[in-house]
Amino acid sequence: MKRHTHFYKPSLSVSLRWCLSLTLAVSAGALQAQATPQPGPSKTSVVTTEVVQPEQFTLANGMTLIVKPDRRAPTAVHMLWVRVGAMDEVDGSSGVAHVLEHMMFKGTPTVPAGEFSRRVAALGGRDNAFTSRDYTAYYQQIPASRLEDVMRLESDRFAHNQWADDEFRKELEVVKEERRLRTEDNPLALMGEALNASVFVASPYRRPIIGWMSDLESLTPADARAFYQRWYVPANAAVVVAGDVDVGQVRALAEKYYGSLPSRDVPERKPRVEPAQAGIKRLTFKAPAEQANVMLAFKVPSLQWRVGAPEDTDALALTVLAAVLDGYQGARLERTLTQGQDRVADSAGAYNGLWGRGPQLFMLVGVPVPGKTTEQVEQALRAQVQRIAQEGVTEAELARVKAQWVAGEVYKLDSLFNQARELGTQWVQGLPVDAGAQLIERLRGVTAKQVQAVAQTYFGDDQLTVAQLLPQPLDKNRKPRAVASTARH
Repeated sequence: MKRHTHFYKPSLSVSLRWCLSLTLAVSAGALQAQATPQPGPSKTSVVTTEVVQPEQFTLANGMTLIVKPDRRAPTAVHMLWVRVGAMDEVDGSSGVAHVLEHMMFKGTPTVPAGEFSRRVAALGGRDNAFTSRDYTAYYQQIPASRLEDVMRLESDRFAHNQWADDEFRKELEVVKEERRLRTEDNPLALMGEALNASVFVASPYRRPIIGWMSDLESLTPADARAFYQRWYVPANAAVVVAGDVDVGQVRALAEKYYGSLPSRDVPERKPRVEPAQAGIKRLTFKAPAEQANVMLAFKVPSLQWRVGAPEDTDALALTVLAAVLDGYQGARLERTLTQGQDRVADSAGAYNGLWGRGPQLFMLVGVPVPGKTTEQVEQALRAQVQRIAQEGVTEAELARVKAQWVAGEVYKLDSLFNQARELGTQWVQGLPVDAGAQLIERLRGVTAKQVQAVAQTYFGDDQLTVAQLLPQPLDKNRKPRAVASTARH
């Protein structure tokens, strides 16, 4: 099933595990069917729990290669990351990055439409793709002995994607139905879109990843082809391979299939600086729903990866603050807002957008219990931050969330997909391959005083946009929308 990133980002205590634990489904019969091993895996696979550091290379045409050996099973994950997403679109063509992701499965001169995924499946693997504001990524999970096959397929698709106009028009209808199912039939998703459009003025983050329906209605094959030609260039892409592989062999294969592609310049990106907000913004959103909801979005600094920089210290401390509020069962928001006779919310949460190519938000959200209002939940959420601003946090709370981050790093190693995904997202942000380990050490150094300081600094009205969902009567005669296929192959 298709996926794409929602308008918010989860708190780091969750996102370090990447919230996406996909496993490789390779049958024993498929593995036994490999009559002649191909280059890719190491010649002598030894099951080991040793953590091997990833290595990064730049190919002759500017494409990046990142390799992370992990020989605990004879499998591999191959991912192609393109540093282009919804934020690189222009007004009037929102959604084109995501539509192009669908069209990348529609063929090349040598691979007919729909054949890409059939060939991956025949190798004993699985594949898919996803689009976010900051990037587009394609992946295959395969037996390691089939790595060369998928590199041949993916490099061909990256360089020679082509399709007929009729294919585009049919797939565009699939995307439009996806928008109806995921967004227009979901009042919270609709309010999230409206909130983003209110929070941001200049930043392209104000547009939804899947696109406005009016833009999708007018999107043309030429729009998608132009976006592909502009951004799908080697120097704007990275190949990430994790699994039972030998670094030297993977590098040789990458040079053969990717390094031989013609180099082109990456288009210049114009700065789109978000202007300072001057006063609270409020949005009232009406939609058929059973429960009210309130979302508070505070503009906060993002991690720039400059050790010692004030904004980096604050971004890390804000991430710790989010975890103290909502990073574990029984954290402050759950304990104070959703439990006891005086509870005001059925649920409450907090998360901080630590990094991204655009501006970030600290989010507080809540669902009122019957008899309480969104205004009361808003006040209760802000009161918990204000309490930390006045009283600080305990060393026990800090120790708990930091211990969870370390545990998250260990859990992450259980999934090749998560390892490759982390390396790819770090590359998109321009971070080093050991950024995950460095981040844990930097978060370990966050102090209670720093957490209290950011609670005092970033939660005033001038950084705040509030959206409240006012439930409208449900149409009992409305028939549920049929679940349409959103497969793009």
